[in-house]
Amino acid sequence: MFNFFNFFKQELAVDLGTANTLIMVDDQVVVDEPSIVAVDRTTKQTIAVGHRAMQMHEKTHENIKTLRPLKDGVIADFQAAEAMIQGMIKMVGRRRNMFSHLKMVICIPSGITEVEKRAVFDSADHVDSKETYLIHEPMAAALGIGLNIEEPIGNMIIDIGGGTTEIAVIALSGIVCDQSIRIAGDELTNDIMNYMKREHNILIGERTAEQIKINVGSALHELDNPPGDYAVNGRDLMTGIPKQIKIGYQEVAYALDKSISKIEDAVLRALELTPPELASDIYKTGLYLTGGGALLRGLDKRLEQKTKLNVHVADDPLRAVVRGTGMALRNTQQYSFLIDRKSV
Repeated sequence: MFNFFNFFKQELAVDLGTANTLIMVDDQVVVDEPSIVAVDRTTKQTIAVGHRAMQMHEKTHENIKTLRPLKDGVIADFQAAEAMIQGMIKMVGRRRNMFSHLKMVICIPSGITEVEKRAVFDSADHVDSKETYLIHEPMAAALGIGLNIEEPIGNMIIDIGGGTTEIAVIALSGIVCDQSIRIAGDELTNDIMNYMKREHNILIGERTAEQIKINVGSALHELDNPPGDYAVNGRDLMTGIPKQIKIGYQEVAYALDKSISKIEDAVLRALELTPPELASDIYKTGLYLTGGGALLRGLDKRLEQKTKLNVHVADDPLRAVVRGTGMALRNTQQYSFLIDRKSV
């Protein structure tokens, strides 16, 4: 009878991110898609979700609009979020029916409000989740990179996602102090778009700015292994004609400087709030960088220069959070820091 129940049981670990959504089933990441949906304006029907919707982004005619349901790590458009979650669950591939029991652990920012937590629970209810738990991103990231969070040892996690940067000191299965700022990957992308417009009189889209960040993005003006210049296509603001220019990593470092300084300030504030005994641990263990922002060239070195502490970049930082969420899913009874509906 137990095996029969398991056949109809589906357990999903969901990293519901501003930029990307990842879903893990049985320790395997089965969905890794951009957090975006394409909707028909006339019928209000969802046309595409994830990569297919991203291909349409900024290229649609008036009958189609693309939406990013999450902003700054939280749900900004409930209907679009539900459509996106439903579409991604369908991608998992396992056939579900009225008898199936869906259990989900969903990752959320540490600075989220009670109202925003309820919004996540409500979205999970609408996709027919029977058991839903929430986990804070820094806790999931710490689990995902293999830290023993139940020990009385302080560790600082810096998770730089698409919408938020989460900085937390973790000990004894809890967050001792944290800083959550809404400056992360999306803000860096906007910085690049504004810089190109201001300095080169060229208008580029969000996708092009994202490619610049990936190919020549840097937090430092001097790198040991600098990338080559990157060709950028856009629209000349003076003539209105498409144009190509080349941009180097030093220009991008200049464009990103103010936003990265704000991340540095948040790290310093979190260190100031850290109890002295845990600060002593952090001096020995260093800082751990996770999330897509951890891949920005030179960011670890810049934080080392600012804090005078060792900075470790996680292996596969993009998937650290979903791996930790998967571990929490397997041990929902063990981890007291998981949030269920009763505690909201």
